[in-house]
Amino acid sequence: MEFRLLGTVSVETLTGPLPLGPAKRRSLLAALLLSANTPVPFSRLTDSLWDDMPPLHARSVIQGHVSRLRALLVGADAAAYGVELVTLGDAYLLRVPETLLDSQRFEELLMLARQQRSPADSVLMLTEALSLWQGPALSGAFTGPPLQAAAHTLEESRLATVEQLALAWTAMGEHHRAASVLRAEAAGHPMRESLAAALIRALYRAGRQSEALDWFHRTRRLLADELGIDPGRELADAYALILRGDPEPAAHRTGTDAALPAGGPGTAPHDPSRPPGSAGGDGTVPAARRSGEGAGPPVAGGTPHRDLPVAPPGGPHPADLLPRAPRGFHGRAAELAALTRAAAGRAPVCLVTGPAGVGKTALALQWAHHSSAFPDGRLFADLRGFSETGETPLTDVLREFLLALGVAPRRVPESVPAAAALFRSLTDRRRLLVVLDNARDSATVRQLLPGGTDCVTLVTSRHRMEGLIASDAARPVPLDTLEPHDGTALLAGVLGEERVLAEPVAAHRLAELCGGLPLALRVTAARLAGRPHRTLAGLADELADERSRLTYLDVDDLGVSAALRLTVQQLPPDAVHQLGRLGHHPGSHFDPYTAAALAGTDPVSAAAALERLGAAHLVTETAPGRWVLHDLVRLYARGLDPASGSEALVGVLDHYIATALAAADTAEPGGEPCFVLPDGFHRPTAVRDFTDRAVAMRWLAAERDDLALAAVAARSAGLHDRAWRIILLQWPQVVWRVRDSWAPLLELALDSARAQRDAYAESRVRNLLGWVLTEEGRTAEAIALLERSPGLAREAGDRLGEATALINLAVVQAEQGDLATALEGCSRAVRLAREEEDRHTEMLGLQHLARMRLTAGLPEDALEAARTALDLGPEHEEAARRSLLLAISGEARLALGGRDEGILLLDRAATEAERTGYEEGAVKALASLLRVTGGAEYRKRYEEALQRLADEG
Repeated sequence: MEFRLLGTVSVETLTGPLPLGPAKRRSLLAALLLSANTPVPFSRLTDSLWDDMPPLHARSVIQGHVSRLRALLVGADAAAYGVELVTLGDAYLLRVPETLLDSQRFEELLMLARQQRSPADSVLMLTEALSLWQGPALSGAFTGPPLQAAAHTLEESRLATVEQLALAWTAMGEHHRAASVLRAEAAGHPMRESLAAALIRALYRAGRQSEALDWFHRTRRLLADELGIDPGRELADAYALILRGDPEPAAHRTGTDAALPAGGPGTAPHDPSRPPGSAGGDGTVPAARRSGEGAGPPVAGGTPHRDLPVAPPGGPHPADLLPRAPRGFHGRAAELAALTRAAAGRAPVCLVTGPAGVGKTALALQWAHHSSAFPDGRLFADLRGFSETGETPLTDVLREFLLALGVAPRRVPESVPAAAALFRSLTDRRRLLVVLDNARDSATVRQLLPGGTDCVTLVTSRHRMEGLIASDAARPVPLDTLEPHDGTALLAGVLGEERVLAEPVAAHRLAELCGGLPLALRVTAARLAGRPHRTLAGLADELADERSRLTYLDVDDLGVSAALRLTVQQLPPDAVHQLGRLGHHPGSHFDPYTAAALAGTDPVSAAAALERLGAAHLVTETAPGRWVLHDLVRLYARGLDPASGSEALVGVLDHYIATALAAADTAEPGGEPCFVLPDGFHRPTAVRDFTDRAVAMRWLAAERDDLALAAVAARSAGLHDRAWRIILLQWPQVVWRVRDSWAPLLELALDSARAQRDAYAESRVRNLLGWVLTEEGRTAEAIALLERSPGLAREAGDRLGEATALINLAVVQAEQGDLATALEGCSRAVRLAREEEDRHTEMLGLQHLARMRLTAGLPEDALEAARTALDLGPEHEEAARRSLLLAISGEARLALGGRDEGILLLDRAATEAERTGYEEGAVKALASLLRVTGGAEYRKRYEEALQRLADEG
């Protein structure tokens, strides 16, 4: 038995591959194999099997696939191989010997190859490892995000193995074989520069210089056309190898010799970006150019100043203005790598952006201090773009730069344009790093950009600097807050590992309370470092109080409040007003409509203010039109306008009521009339328009958590009339996903309705909560709730609410076997709905009445109720309800002896369900058909409907 991930996900046995079935079952197997011999929780399996929100019946789908997979393994005598699929609580574990898994054998062969001293032995091991691959990893599976990441990792490992095999052939002097191994992969991955570079070197060493040059230019054009970038260092070095004219191109050079510059130690490689005549024929720089003779730089206006003393490029004392490297720096591996990528190409401008206190300067200095690519020096300037003392004058910055580059003080131009021109001229042929920290706008940065194509400019800013991106192709490297584990590591770097390890839970909590903001973490660490007897848990308890958190995050001249104040003072008044109102938002995210309701403006003005706040990294756009506020920024914003909290809360609550009303009316247009709006209702200036049911349902699903937070905030503020309405308006989503833990939220709504002493509200909430409890199997609790609901509705004069309450109560009574009482209550509900001329509620009552009559052995009465419901007209029908009514009619006809007509009605019910995608209804109707007829067509449709139901998720 063999399990395969390196190609199509499969299980090979002596009699052939096991019939795994649909892609999701293969995905399940892949997820278990990738964590072989380790429990895989249900949540990770749902992430692997579905791209977006899993369906309501996801657990049932996964359980079905596990059951089928277990049966297949048992049938293949997997236990004899030590293979077992077991359930461990809320997780599944696939026990499998590593020797049966191709990906594990692949890794073992790679390890053995690295241990070989002989290149020939390495070739054997690496070739055997690559032979295990039968196609792209995890083929045939539906790859959710975790499986996509795993497939990418496996493919990266395969490509790295190909490159190792080529190196082994090169070490043996077999350059033709190295080129052959690399060519197919380079063609299949044309944007992978390391493959192209290795192929170019192999072709050149094999004596195929023209092919090597052709491949370089092909790759260079592709990078420029597709990504708009220049070749990276590795690719450029491979090109330089050819241009230098290596005297031993083919048979005599092996191993790593090819990586050395032609001509031996002390020679400089030719820069492929310059004309061939700019260096000596042997690749060395002419002596006159090395010493700077006759190369006086021009100043503004182009006039040469030959008496201008300037340090030569690459001289013995290169300029270095960098401050010291940051202490206690931790993490940021991805951002450091992104900076390295951004620094490739010609004259790159790298732009590190992020909110105040996120560690932009620390990242820039960490990268700058660990980079050895700038032999002509490193310049640094704090532009103080967000300082209370004002920005650093450009003349001061340029003067310091020019002095560092060797310009005599009396020769430094006094005007900014002239000094900037001289700076560009002096840096034209240097490899220099320029760090411009704390920049406020693009115009300032442009005047400080060096002139050389080999120079790198690194800018940090709290603003997005989109102007610099547009004008100078600046490459942004956004910086976000730290994850909790990196935050605790930063604390350990200041406090010492022993102190953090002594209270790991408290350290993790501190990192979370600081919101992952490095400045807040450093201030917290400073408070603790000066008080060695104070515990981390004690400080965490103090920070947990939002009212004083920002106070604890200030120390001496540093602090979160001070950093945020410097950012806010740069904003226009409308943006400051919007930020202050956002601080009172009870939810976790907001859109322009929500922001407008909080600020008392319109969505257009709110969107413009959000863009300004986003540019200053005070809010973050996580998806188009969806924004979030960092916890510490929220606390600071709340202090900007504390008196407006009540007004902002009422505004956003009424916005949610108006929007949820529009969503409910769109999702269920035939539903009951909406309730009366609360007293003092503030109608928003604009309400989101929902084009169809799907859009409305997506909004209700996406806003569920924030609607719950809004209801809790309303209740805490004593606004009970808003709280129960916001919760009850989610009824289309409750009905759609009834078993999705709605009871606690509806119980909160019931408490608010009782607190308001509103019989109308209490009856409506009891109806929905009772139905949810019934669906959850909590019938005793449902009965207790629903028995009082009809009386409360009558007290409030809500006849439709009374009808709905009677229907819900009857359903529970029927389930408990009290069919007589249930039939009476349901019949009364139908009469009430008919008197109120509400056909939607009447149809609902008739559907349940028909089902109860059928259960009671009254098929003729059931048929009459179903016909009456169907005759109410299609405008009052839902596709699902029509399918259910047709199915009841068919079952009733069968009970009356009308076999042919019963089969016809059930077929129509199944067809209607299939047509509209109501798979559950199709399965039920086809199951009823199969009980009376064994037709092959129905069996096929039933199995297909079951499959669609399993794949829905």
